[in-house]
Amino acid sequence: MSQDNPKLRIQFPPFHMDLAAGRVARGSQPIELPPKAFGVLRYLAERPGQLVSKEELLRGLWPDVHVSADVLKVTIAEIRKALQDPSRQPRIIETAHRRGYRFIARLESVVEAEAQPPEPARLQAPLDVPFTRYARSGDVNLAYQVLGDGPLDLVFVMGWVSHLDYFWTEPSFARFLRRLATFSRLILFDKRGTGMSDRVPEDALPTLEQRMDDVRAVMDAAGSKRAVLCGVSEGGAMSALFAATYPKRTAGLVMIGAYAKRVRDSSYPWGPTDAQREQFLEQIRRQWGGPVGLEERAPSMSADARFRQWWAAYLRTSASPGAAVALTKMNSEADIRGVLPAIRVPTVVIHRSGDQCLNVGEGRYVASRIPGARFVELPGEDHLPFVGDQGAILDEVEEFMTGARHSLSSEPVLATVVSASFKVTASGPTLHAQAWQRLLDHVTRELEWFRGREFSYKNHLLASFDGPARAIRCVCAIAHYASRLGVEISAGLHIGECEVTSDGVGGAAVEAARRIQLQAGPDEILVTSTIRDLVTGSGIRFQFKEAITLGAVETLSLLLVERGLSQVVA
Repeated sequence: MSQDNPKLRIQFPPFHMDLAAGRVARGSQPIELPPKAFGVLRYLAERPGQLVSKEELLRGLWPDVHVSADVLKVTIAEIRKALQDPSRQPRIIETAHRRGYRFIARLESVVEAEAQPPEPARLQAPLDVPFTRYARSGDVNLAYQVLGDGPLDLVFVMGWVSHLDYFWTEPSFARFLRRLATFSRLILFDKRGTGMSDRVPEDALPTLEQRMDDVRAVMDAAGSKRAVLCGVSEGGAMSALFAATYPKRTAGLVMIGAYAKRVRDSSYPWGPTDAQREQFLEQIRRQWGGPVGLEERAPSMSADARFRQWWAAYLRTSASPGAAVALTKMNSEADIRGVLPAIRVPTVVIHRSGDQCLNVGEGRYVASRIPGARFVELPGEDHLPFVGDQGAILDEVEEFMTGARHSLSSEPVLATVVSASFKVTASGPTLHAQAWQRLLDHVTRELEWFRGREFSYKNHLLASFDGPARAIRCVCAIAHYASRLGVEISAGLHIGECEVTSDGVGGAAVEAARRIQLQAGPDEILVTSTIRDLVTGSGIRFQFKEAITLGAVETLSLLLVERGLSQVVA
């Protein structure tokens, strides 16, 4: 990508960068971004999908100036805040822990020229997607991809329709698949008639039996003698039939948001009625090309314009309107209830309790009919497994396949711990649920901005930070917002060794922060003298309050943070 063309713009909807002017905008609205942050964003955007190390960024942007890695972290945080790109579920910049950063947004580059209008917008996959190969099943070519080198093969069977390349254009889907590939050798494929596999006549779409043959063909081509099958929605029904028919080739079965039958009757009261099914078919006929069915499949993302655009494009490229109707009709006729008792491989059935597309009762029914199956009910209302809390689903799949859950290192780390409680002031108004939710959302945003990690929150906040100044400023920002809602915060901060895992944080520093928080009065933020000594030069000021004894002999001075003087951005 040329860096000399003054008219070049980098577009990643809804944002675009004017390289000549050094500005970023969302539509017609300019976004304030410091020059250093603009330079980092540009450097990453010009290398889409590429993992850029911290060292390369520092060398490439500031070759003759010493700039610390901490400055780079703060710069990335500035970009995240300006573009509203949360670190936990990023859509623009992905952090590879201890390695670097990757630009993962859908990228379009446009050269503005009077004689040549921009090309139409189109979705592009990141550059590091797996290579697509083809397997032969009868006279049909099936597209498949393989990634990861885990000890067990995992065949992922997406429901309804699919398109391998478009999997990777949605960051949340890409993260979901890459996580699967950390503990398996992951095999993906497009069913015949969909995606990049051969299209077939609409009256010759594959039956469940033919789809099983296709799975065998893909496994053979990928060199897989035995695999765990992971089926989503309709893919779960096909995977269950494969497990019952070919137990020697099935190491295990994972069914996510699955069903046994797709039409309601007296013995299966969960599926849609004939009238509801016909209404959906008519919606496909009239509205295919748009985000059909998104409200039921991903309600938490149904109002997100970018995700709606991706879903519409994903459906369009996965199947034609006629094929989508034919596939939906065929799925409606499937009934695997009689097959379930014949499954003899280890099985886990995962279903979200509020699934808006497939009732959780369907998951319970499926699990109850498979001998020895384990049923896992998780909170959430999204049907698509990569939307919402994908980590909870992935943890269950990993534990099923490996016998252990993914966890962060439990080795002691040095961290600043915040323990804080919230209380409505005696003179304040009764706080309704929406106001509490606004406070919760604000806490989350501030934690993301100041790089804090939240472990619990309701009326109490427990979080850790990699720097004491950031921890203090984060708590002050939260306290300032809370006071506007008539809520007081009492907080205690301490720095020391902690044991951080996926389940929480523990250690002496956590207990000390809790003890200190109990000494804090309404609207007070207390820190230890250890923290004061580490933030010298930051502009944060303190007042001595008292000395307390921690443990048997350790005595520490407690200091009150002077509010208003600690609001400077770290």
